[in-house]
Order: sequence, then C-alpha cells, then structure tokens
Amino acid sequence: MPEFCTCGAQLPPDALFCHKCGKPQREIVQPEPAPPPVFLPPEPSAARPLPTPPALNFHNGVALRISLGVAVTATLLSFLPYLNWLAAGFFAVYFYRRRTGHLLNMESGVRMGWITGLFMFVIMTLLLTGSVLLFKAMGGVTAFQEQFKSAVDPRVLETLKMLQSPPELAKLLIELFVFTTLLSMAGGALGAKVTGRS
Repeated sequence: MPEFCTCGAQLPPDALFCHKCGKPQREIVQPEPAPPPVFLPPEPSAARPLPTPPALNFHNGVALRISLGVAVTATLLSFLPYLNWLAAGFFAVYFYRRRTGHLLNMESGVRMGWITGLFMFVIMTLLLTGSVLLFKAMGGVTAFQEQFKSAVDPRVLETLKMLQSPPELAKLLIELFVFTTLLSMAGGALGAKVTGRS
C-alpha cells in the first residue's frame, strides 16, 4: 500500500481513501451475500405409524370398566327388554370411543358388545338366582298362592312354577344368554358404524 497519494498527501496506514482529495487507495472487495436459507417442507406424517389401539378383551381395563358400567345401567332398565340390550352394546362402543379416542371397526364393536352382554347376563343370572332362592325360602308357589289367594294373575303363578323347575330354569338362562349377547353384539356393531363416521 502506498504511503503517499498521487496528490502528494501522506496517507495513514491502512487508509481506504485520501483524506485530501478523496481518491480511493485500494480496491474494496465486497463480501458475497449469503444465500437465502432454504426451507424444506416437513416430511409427511405417513412415515410415522399411528399407535395401534389396545385389543378389546378382558385385559383391557378401560373396556371392562365401560362395559360393566353400561351393563349395570342396562340391567336397571330391564323394563325395556331387547331394546336395553341393543342400546347397551351401542353405548359401550360410544363411551369407549369418547374415552379413548380410538375408532372401532365392526369386529371390535361386536367384541365390545359381547363383553357388555356377558356382564349383563352375569348380573341378571345373579339377580334371578337370588330371587329363586328367596322365593323358595318363603315357601314356594303354594305359600305365595295361599297368601294372595285369587288376587294373583294365573300367568304369574305359571312363571313362578317354571322358575322352580330346573330344566325350565336352564332353558330360560340359555335363552337369556343368547338374546343378551347377540343383541349387545348387534348394538356394538351399530355403534362402531355410527361412531366411525364422526
């Protein structure tokens, strides 16, 4: 770098311009501008697999709690036979979907309905067994008939006699099991179809 400018002025060290005439003393190198940052789109989430929902069986605590709660409620609504069993399967699937957020396919809906129907059958069997034992302890049909004389409907007496016959009672329990579980399974399938749309 020169110590004097062409105009004769003495330049300080590392001077870019002459302080007298303003002539540039060296070439100014401008740094290249940095390239703009490149934004890459995020990778699609399809590469990440969704977590699989837990299986609907007797090891799934959430499914068991929901099924038991719905079964107790449906048993209390036994004045609506058939409809309460169908609704029990439907609402078991509905509440499971609301609680966990997992969509259920038809097979899972049927399984949830079956678990609910099984709980209802067990509850109703226990209630029926308790009623039969209590009725027998009170003296059976003859004591009941003597106590109420002619005020009792003959169909009620026929039903009470049927409950004292073991083969008739077994037939009643088989019918109860079939209707309870099948209607609950149908309700569960319907619930899976309806909740799968929303």
